[in-house]
Amino acid sequence: MNYRKLGRADVEVSEISFGCWTTGGLNWVNGTPNGWADPDEDEIVTGIKVGLDAGVNHFDNADVYGNGRAERMLARALARLGVKSAEVIIATKVGHFPGTAAHAYEPAHIRHQCEQSLINLGRDTIDLYYFHHGDFSENDGYLDDAVATMNRLIEEGKVRYKGLSAYSIADFVRLVPKIEPHVLQSFANALADGMIRAGSPVQALMEERGLALVAFSPLGRGRLLNKYDPANPPQFEPGDNRRGNEGFSAAALAALKPKLDTLAARFGGGTEQMAAIALQYVLAHPRVACVIPGFRNARQAAVNVAAEGQELSESEVAFIRETLQGEQ
Repeated sequence: MNYRKLGRADVEVSEISFGCWTTGGLNWVNGTPNGWADPDEDEIVTGIKVGLDAGVNHFDNADVYGNGRAERMLARALARLGVKSAEVIIATKVGHFPGTAAHAYEPAHIRHQCEQSLINLGRDTIDLYYFHHGDFSENDGYLDDAVATMNRLIEEGKVRYKGLSAYSIADFVRLVPKIEPHVLQSFANALADGMIRAGSPVQALMEERGLALVAFSPLGRGRLLNKYDPANPPQFEPGDNRRGNEGFSAAALAALKPKLDTLAARFGGGTEQMAAIALQYVLAHPRVACVIPGFRNARQAAVNVAAEGQELSESEVAFIRETLQGEQ
């Protein structure tokens, strides 16, 4: 497995790391579905073992993934596999689960969630703690106190490094100078690569400050694997974030399929090949520290790690971009 420096953090992570959102199961926050289909814990354990055996050393979690379920499941899985939590790098996040607070970035809530995540993960320190989004309320009303709280958690040894996860270029440009994170996180895939494109303000910001990006959704929530039939679009349960997502509609899948077929004709149409080009497309960008595809079992974990080392040439990256240009 290849490893890359995690931005300003003094640590290296496997370029293919594992995201744990998919392990949290069906979930809602304030009535909005934000989970995935319920997982089988034994299968999650086997998936984590596949990753560890391949050299995966970084697991990305969040308090909102199953409202703590994914954090606790990761801790149990590592214990079942005889792996000490301190032997891997664990990231988690705060911001999408408000609990009883008026806003999830209230200082007392941040501190409470940090303490609870430490309990869930069975740890004394969170390696990387992210602000999970860029909404600090009207006029960034909670920003200064939230940053001060995060900095105190670092001083107290409860957090090693701070990160900023956000969903817009504007949020990164506005917030990075004030938060001074060690690493950034956002979506990046061959369908939506604005964060990693050359010339992007985010790229300039990272170069200026020595930052790197942890890329989530590198497989486009599975759409880039060419596994969905437009004639029989997938149906998702209530509590699954994909339910009602227009990208999984028959029309959207039908528009995407011939483009994926074009990629399959050049690179191979198996799941491993489609996953490899999707993950390596993102990893080809120099400011990306790692991709964090999700997994639910040993098979999906094996597909993820099989992409390791299958670098794309510049012309192949350009071909993928041109083929998928215009897709959302």
